Amino acid sequence: MKNKLGLALIGLVVIGTVAYIVFNKLGGNTPIEISLIKKSPEPLSGFYYVGTPQDERLSEAFQEMEKQKNLHPGTFLHTIYEVEPAGKLDTMRVFVGINQALSGEEIETRIFREQSFLLAKIQANRWVMPGPEKVKERIREFADSAQISLSEVFIDKIIAENEVHVIAPVKD
Repeated sequence: MKNKLGLALIGLVVIGTVAYIVFNKLGGNTPIEISLIKKSPEPLSGFYYVGTPQDERLSEAFQEMEKQKNLHPGTFLHTIYEVEPAGKLDTMRVFVGINQALSGEEIETRIFREQSFLLAKIQANRWVMPGPEKVKERIREFADSAQISLSEVFIDKIIAENEVHVIAPVKD
C-alpha cells in the first residue's frame, strides 16, 4: 500500500514538473512588458460587428480585414471590444480593422485624439497567453503606479500568432 502511494506521489511530481516546463517553454511565465509611448495611437479603418460570438458575420468581418491586411503589407489586424460577451449567446460589439486608410461603403475610421498611450507587449503561445482581463489589470496597475489616467479603450494589435500588443490610450 505504501509503495503504491509513493509511486503515485512520484508520478504526480513528475507530471507537475513536466507540465510546468511545457508551460514555461510556451511562454506562460513571460512577463507583460508595458511602456508609455508619447504619440497618438494610429488611426484604424474597419468594420463594427454587433451580434453573438457564434454568428457567421463575425467570422466574415475578420476574414475581410485579414484580406485587407494582406493587400496592404506592413499593416496589422486590430480589434476593440467595446462590449464583451459573458457567454456564447450574449451580444457583443467589436471593431475589427487595420492601421491603413481604407474606403468603402461600410468602412468606418477610428481616430484617437489622445497624445500618448500605454503599450503592453505579450509574447506567448496562444494556449498559455494571459487572458484579456489579466492584461487590462496589469495595464491599470501600471497606470495607477505612474499616476496616469486611461481612456478605458483597449486596442488589441495582433502582431503574430504568438505576439499581441495591447494599446491603451491615455487621457490628456
